[in-house]
Amino acid sequence: MITYDVTGLGPSTVPYDVALRQQRAIHADVVAGRATDTVLLLEHDSVYTAGKRTDDDERPTDGTPVIDVDRGGKITWHGPGQLVGYPLLRLEEPIDVVGYVRRLESVLIAVLAELGVPGERVDGRSGVWLRGHTGAPDEKIAAIGIRVAEGVTMHGFALNCSNALDPYEHIVACGIRDAGVTTISRVLGRTVTPSEVAPLVQAAFDREFDREPDVAAVRASAAERTETAA
Repeated sequence: MITYDVTGLGPSTVPYDVALRQQRAIHADVVAGRATDTVLLLEHDSVYTAGKRTDDDERPTDGTPVIDVDRGGKITWHGPGQLVGYPLLRLEEPIDVVGYVRRLESVLIAVLAELGVPGERVDGRSGVWLRGHTGAPDEKIAAIGIRVAEGVTMHGFALNCSNALDPYEHIVACGIRDAGVTTISRVLGRTVTPSEVAPLVQAAFDREFDREPDVAAVRASAAERTETAA
């Protein structure tokens, strides 16, 4: 059974350091067997985070502070309008880190397909992409950066829903210089918020990881949060 925590959406954005402490606490509990697998779904306050492979020339050009973290990958941005997911899952032995990343990509591709967005993989690059046409560059719509410690995952994915794209102009996002970034809202021409997308992520996550989703309950919970926020 997977426990989902979706309390950090909408106006209740979560500072990155608060979410990181929560991740570490839950990770320790899952490792020790005190907690079931857990997925945090939230939005962050605006922040840059840098994985272990980030180069100096990929960091912000305007001197904005960056939080260095113990995940894979390079630098990225998190902020309001972006759905961030932190799965804390015990992986089956033998542990296949690349296979786990591919499964996260499958979850996100399925969610995008349900919304009418043609996300796909790009060989040699993690995350989910929209292919460029007639010479236009590919655009990244979801980033993935993870860590596995003592058989349990940390960190996760960031799916661009209705966030601004300006913060990406100051960094080399994910260390990739020949591609752009986009959002679900930009592709569809209408606002699609993380609160709307979270139930789809949960249902797709359950399907991918062989759990039985209760989509009606998830949608009811999302509607209740929206009414409360209003």
